[in-house]
Amino acid sequence: MRSSKSGRRSATPTRSKKKNHAATQIQFAAPAEDPPLRTDFNELGRQIVEVAKTLPGFAGVRLWQIAGSEAIACQEGGTLPLANKAMIEQIARGNASVYTEISLWVGVLKENHNVLGILELHGSGLLSPAAQRLAQSFARIAEAALIHAGHRQVVQDLSAILEATRLLNSTLDLSELIDIILHVSTQLCGADRGTVFLLDRKNNEIWSLLGLGLAEQEIRLPLAKGIVGWVARHGVSLRSADAYTDPRFDREVDDHLGYHTRELLAFPIRNKDREIVGVLELMNKQTGPFSEADEKSLSYLSDHVAVALENAQLHREMLAKQRLESDLALARSVQQSLLPEQPPKLEGFEIAVAYAPSRMVGGDYYDFVRLKPESWLAVIADVEGKGMASALLMANLQAALHTLAVHVHALDHLVTSLNDMILSASWAQKLLSMFIAVIDHRNRVLHYINAGHPPPVVVRPDGSAVQLNEGDRCWVRSPTPLSVAGASNSAGGRYRRGLH
Repeated sequence: MRSSKSGRRSATPTRSKKKNHAATQIQFAAPAEDPPLRTDFNELGRQIVEVAKTLPGFAGVRLWQIAGSEAIACQEGGTLPLANKAMIEQIARGNASVYTEISLWVGVLKENHNVLGILELHGSGLLSPAAQRLAQSFARIAEAALIHAGHRQVVQDLSAILEATRLLNSTLDLSELIDIILHVSTQLCGADRGTVFLLDRKNNEIWSLLGLGLAEQEIRLPLAKGIVGWVARHGVSLRSADAYTDPRFDREVDDHLGYHTRELLAFPIRNKDREIVGVLELMNKQTGPFSEADEKSLSYLSDHVAVALENAQLHREMLAKQRLESDLALARSVQQSLLPEQPPKLEGFEIAVAYAPSRMVGGDYYDFVRLKPESWLAVIADVEGKGMASALLMANLQAALHTLAVHVHALDHLVTSLNDMILSASWAQKLLSMFIAVIDHRNRVLHYINAGHPPPVVVRPDGSAVQLNEGDRCWVRSPTPLSVAGASNSAGGRYRRGLH
């Protein structure tokens, strides 16, 4: 900034005419008297502070102006410690453009070597590399605004960028955020339409959730197709004064929407790791071809756009995960209701059950169905795999079992009918195993069929254990023995079809 017409010196530092090749030194011109701070600085400073307060990861901001050799805190907001004037003046006299501590980031805003101001940002905790990079990007915008404080149009454009930065941090809704990005960028560059394309690396596609000037819809294109795909692959911006003459341009979207693209600007969006996450495409500038200045304006916004998009996508994924967890909790409750609340109480028997699924829902199943006053059907089954698909097959098995148990009394016929029903379900591509038994507690006989399930173990009163591979006699806690008649896997092999 230069001296005013009245002869009074500017309150901002001036560059020394003396050259120092060893190190660039900044000297501050001492004013004859303390002049009032510039109105445009205060107004821009207010905007800068208001926007900086919304930056993710930061809790407070203070903007300093250098009057002569003295630092003056002109604007501040958020949660801040006491001002350290001596530290700021020392930073202003030094050569570093950035100073950081654990939760402090200080940037020197300069025009060439003249200090325009000092931006002091305090984090809400330990500053991550991403937060520091965001602060650096924001400082570039603030610095450009102060440099061009005397140019009304430039100030208006940079004020719009500052306001856009604030808006980008105002929502986590992806659709609303993309709408903000498009409105800001089209107004900033004077474009007729715009589209934000996001990169889907898994499917090797680029897709758009919303287009300004279009009905809300999703557009998906192969990554290898079109100018947007080219920018996403190469990571460089592209301007075209006549898109239809560029062999990389794909007219398919224009033909589908009945639109004619003339001028075009495609700008890559990078995340904190400098990876391409999307492309901003603007079409048909109202005053002629897109310019280098348009690219520069978008570059001021790009880091903030990337952070906002990443946060919105993470928020969207979090909401989707919460909905899934809610649905799974409901499914778990429904599945639990399909299982008996407690085993039957039979004289001379002690029956206990422990059930602990490894996930919210799964394919484990057990049940007790009363057949007659003197007999119960006991079932243990396991559907292949975990998750919702196994749980659905388990529910289908439970319904089929309860339906058939009323009408089919022979155990082998029951298993055959269950097997056929499972096989007839075209969606049931999973395998399952099952141990099914009829407990005749009056006659103390156990009839069973093992359809591919691990053989149950009978523990005798003397502590010895026997696997139920064949018909045998087993003992319960009553002194009266329980007869066992059954079919093992080898004997009942026909039941393994579709159940193992």
